[in-house]
Amino acid sequence: MTRRARLWLLLAGAAGLAVLLAAACLKLPAFGGDHHPYGDRAVRASLARHTANTISSVNFDQRAFDTLGEMTILFAAVLGCVVLLRQTRDEHRARPEPAEVALPVRRYALIVLPVALVSGLYVVAHGQLSPGGGFQGGVVAATALHLLYLGADYRALERVRPVGRYEVGDALAASAYLVTGLAGLIGSSAFLANTFLPYGTFNTLSSGGTVPLLNAAIGMEVACAVVVLLARFLDQAVEIEGEGGS
Repeated sequence: MTRRARLWLLLAGAAGLAVLLAAACLKLPAFGGDHHPYGDRAVRASLARHTANTISSVNFDQRAFDTLGEMTILFAAVLGCVVLLRQTRDEHRARPEPAEVALPVRRYALIVLPVALVSGLYVVAHGQLSPGGGFQGGVVAATALHLLYLGADYRALERVRPVGRYEVGDALAASAYLVTGLAGLIGSSAFLANTFLPYGTFNTLSSGGTVPLLNAAIGMEVACAVVVLLARFLDQAVEIEGEGGS
């Protein structure tokens, strides 16, 4: 295919996409109006399935299949980074030397670390009840561990971050999401259908049917993925050196 043909193909695709977007925008409710058909239906479905946080109901119930796609994108991105940043034959690991850390930085990092870690886990656990959820809480929990890198040294971080276990955790969390979806297919009517578990008491941790399970799977997957991703980049920046010492 010539360059000109590829350009025409790109323009044709862009024109088709523009037409579809324009048609969709014309069908949207008027801005600032009091009639919100999508919002009203989302809230109604969330309350019917005892999920206090409507956003979590949308993410892990009403459009749980889309969330599976988002999780897959993150999983594939981390897998790609692991492959691209793996240690090559002309690289070796140099023992990282601890850097001098200012006392206020060390004190602040070590005090904030447990607070940030617990906050991340709390956001994941209460995703079906309050703002937040697996995506947000997973990132907070993962980055909280790296306060050890700022407050102590790289070796301290390595002791609490065995990368191999987090890689396994990432795969297990992604599998747990799929297994929950298959359970919906076997036990009810559709993949990821929130119909085979009791909805529980509204506004409690056990409410929402499968929403807490999918939310926890996403939290674990995101946390493990971020830890693995940062580990690979830190290995490149801190530890791995070429034969020439560069």
